Amino acid sequence: MQDISHHLQAVLRRMAIASSQVGRDAADIQLLAVSKTMPIAAIVEAYEAGQRHFGENYVQEAVEKINALADLPLTWHLIGPLQSNKTAVVAAHFHWVHSIERLKIAQRLSAQRATDLPPLNLCIQVNIDDEDSKSGCHVSDIEALVKAILPLPRVILRGLMIIPKAGNEVAFQQLTALRQHLLATIPTLDAAVFDTLSMGMSADMEAAIAAGSTMVRVGTAIFGQRKQQILE
Repeated sequence: MQDISHHLQAVLRRMAIASSQVGRDAADIQLLAVSKTMPIAAIVEAYEAGQRHFGENYVQEAVEKINALADLPLTWHLIGPLQSNKTAVVAAHFHWVHSIERLKIAQRLSAQRATDLPPLNLCIQVNIDDEDSKSGCHVSDIEALVKAILPLPRVILRGLMIIPKAGNEVAFQQLTALRQHLLATIPTLDAAVFDTLSMGMSADMEAAIAAGSTMVRVGTAIFGQRKQQILE
């Protein structure tokens, strides 16, 4: 197995340097280790190196890992697409969902989140490139979706997420501006709660941090190249 601890420390150094260059505190940026398709042993190695937040794309694969590692104090993020027939299991197992693009999904998660669990943290995935072939809510529909999600019980709207086109670093600045616009136009939106910009990955985390990212999603730079893509 590759030296995950060494890679993790290298990523944290990159984050610290990028933060320092723009006058930000690296402690304000969460590192989300994208562990999709990675074995449980790799997650344990990252945990032993200090990593606590992990991102998964595929529900069935993720739940198996979550159950196997239930004794560890890990925070699990769903960052892949979520179909309505999987909301119940997601509501029962995850702490965060980054890929909300429809009100129906948020409503189902709200209704299915158990009262003995803390509220589920949600981010709206924004189709920042406005492409019909890509997942995410179109920018023109964001304000209405935010207003509809805010009153739902058992969930908390924490912010926005994007997966922009490769090389489109302007998208990071656009998402930061969109968050500011929403805070300025929706009186019930609290900046202390709606505080998350989930953007930036292994190849472009520096640009995302410079633009205001509060959570970078890093897989390859920590775990190495994936040998096989696991699908549900």
